[in-house]
Amino acid sequence: MILTTNWGNAGTMALTSILLVFVVLVLLICVLKLFGVIFAQKNTATAASAAVSSDEITDEEVAAIAVAVNLFFNRHDEESDVLTFRQNHDVSAWQVRNIHKQL
Repeated sequence: MILTTNWGNAGTMALTSILLVFVVLVLLICVLKLFGVIFAQKNTATAASAAVSSDEITDEEVAAIAVAVNLFFNRHDEESDVLTFRQNHDVSAWQVRNIHKQL
């Protein structure tokens, strides 16, 4: 089996596949950088227009901030973070087995 393998073709195929993977990775990096440039230009344009529009905080924004702060500081009020398991020591393993058989 080893003697019948054409090692020249196997090496060429391995080299081609490795190079193809690296070329695709480089292209992917270029596409992602291009997306970053495109979306960064859009975000700066929208941020500049939003900053010019108004510096006042509306009543809805004040209410949303108040609710968020209240929820942040009053979380886990009713939870004790302690798990309690009731153990019934009167039931033996044989009784549990019989109970499961009946179900």
